[in-house]
Amino acid sequence: MASHHPFDWRGHRLELLGTKAVWDPAQGLLLLADLHLGKAETFQAHGIPLPSDGDRGTLNALLDLAHHWRPQEVVVLGDLIHSRLGLTAELRQKLAALPALLGCPLSLIGGNHEWGSWLAGLSQQASLQRGPLWLSHIPEQAPAGAGERLNLCGHLHPVALVGSGNDRLRLPCFSFDASAPRLLLPSFGQLTGGHPCDPRLPCWLVADGSVVAWPV
Repeated sequence: MASHHPFDWRGHRLELLGTKAVWDPAQGLLLLADLHLGKAETFQAHGIPLPSDGDRGTLNALLDLAHHWRPQEVVVLGDLIHSRLGLTAELRQKLAALPALLGCPLSLIGGNHEWGSWLAGLSQQASLQRGPLWLSHIPEQAPAGAGERLNLCGHLHPVALVGSGNDRLRLPCFSFDASAPRLLLPSFGQLTGGHPCDPRLPCWLVADGSVVAWPV
């Protein structure tokens, strides 16, 4: 199993995983964002011949995580699927079987790529509070009266630009904004791109299954 790096927010410990997910041991939560299942089929519907093997790798990685950590709940922070065009009968069957394969409930926070899609047995929820965490798809603040919560979100697919010139790399990362406060998760899917995160913020790079703190 890939490495992990501790992240502490006001005494609540999280583990940033080298598989681009977050483990909350106190609550038994496995948190991840932006799987974009069915992306290849969406592109194929538009005549772009993208290989259809990305979903298998993404789902196998999720199942490996669940079998290792044994969560009480898996929460996807939006964009489980890429679009309704990619919702083939085969993918629908896989999604319907997913909670049983995970061995725990699966909760989905509706993302912008789920709009207009219906997933049998898997309702899309608005943002959720879980203990000291505020879980959303796009970055947002917890509502007034909820107290200060750490916002965990996806949507932006953060990557860090490391090095320069021909040696510059784009690596997925976790990015933390203490002023929000917000922890941005990298995209979990294998067929997703990325957008550079704010270089002024601390981040943790993900490379080859390892998580490395990156200086500001």
